Amino acid sequence: MASHTQQLHRSLILLPPAPHPPTYSKIELSYKACLTPVLRQLARSPSRGSDPVVLDIAIPCPHLYGRLNEPRGPLYATTQSLVAGLYKLVCVLAAKDSIDTEDAEGVDARIVLVAYPRDGKLAQPSEDASPELELQGPAIHLSTLARCPRAWDTIFSVECEEGEQLLKNFLALGASHRNVSKVRGGIVVSILSPETSAEHITASTNHLSVAVGGTFDHLHIGHKLLLTMFAFVLGRTPSSAPGELPSSLIIGITGDELLKNKKYVEYMQSWQHRQTSAHDFLASILYFGTSDDSRIHVEEKNEVGPNGHAVHVTFPIPVVVKYVEIWDPFGPTITDQSISALVISAETRKGGKAVNDKRAEKGWGPLEVFEVDVLDADEEGSAADETFQSKLSSTKIRRMRSERAQPVVHS
Repeated sequence: MASHTQQLHRSLILLPPAPHPPTYSKIELSYKACLTPVLRQLARSPSRGSDPVVLDIAIPCPHLYGRLNEPRGPLYATTQSLVAGLYKLVCVLAAKDSIDTEDAEGVDARIVLVAYPRDGKLAQPSEDASPELELQGPAIHLSTLARCPRAWDTIFSVECEEGEQLLKNFLALGASHRNVSKVRGGIVVSILSPETSAEHITASTNHLSVAVGGTFDHLHIGHKLLLTMFAFVLGRTPSSAPGELPSSLIIGITGDELLKNKKYVEYMQSWQHRQTSAHDFLASILYFGTSDDSRIHVEEKNEVGPNGHAVHVTFPIPVVVKYVEIWDPFGPTITDQSISALVISAETRKGGKAVNDKRAEKGWGPLEVFEVDVLDADEEGSAADETFQSKLSSTKIRRMRSERAQPVVHS
């Protein structure tokens, strides 16, 4: 997050529509050529100095077009593969070019999902669409992105037929006076097969209370993948009646006391710092209205008992994000019966089962568990993988900070 003495530099890249199916090899073929120069330019721009740089990566998703108001379960697998693959590509490219993605001195990449048809022909929006509902991310319409009040220094557009059509639509939907920079494109591969028909078969719950948990120390790309898919699982509520409770995103963040035995603990961020960093990222992909909207309400709670310390942020979409300080592996998942879904990484699968076992003991229904991939760079070779993993491990990030802080000994 930019301090009061720093200026936030923000750019946007409009990628061509996502390949189908979204395997990593297809994602790399499609986007490596355009992302590489953009990351280099932003990382090495002399005008930024030590100011933070955010790159919003807009990825058009044909499989989401016309389906943003549907339950997210049937759409999850394709979306997760796409977000995981794209974040992995960003991490691989950054590792190869020694570009920092872990702190304010680097490039802070944030993926935004855009419901967009593969042929670029936009239908008229439905008249019953709620203006507030349209502002709920991380999956939005192109019109929402074009009209959102973010001040992008540069909008990067990809030089290919699909990229040109996307830029034309984007500029037609919003303010046309933009600083647009063209970058060369890759090859978007899409197998001509139905992208949604198989997914329509599955009945699914429209989840309105979703949980995730973690330490979230030195927020990195692995955390961004987890938080993006966590926000994606939350369904959109139809126009709510006055007095109806907002939907909930519940983030359990491990308390400081439980982390005192971690390696390089002196470089562990405080709970407040970790909560603030998680919120800075999540708010940017969740709410596409004005960041200083007077209707955004922040309340810190300090109550007796488990999960008593929390920060609640209520957005007018209407969604409340609850950042809860947790002191055990379960957090609110076994104290709040209304939670219906849990998002975890594949490496913590046992934790999801443990939560549902505890809920069963209380006679509560199980949570639907959604997994995100554990990112790796196996295809890139062992040397690249080591650099890659240093960007995805809070422990390794703390270790590097410790090593940088050591005095240089001259022989």
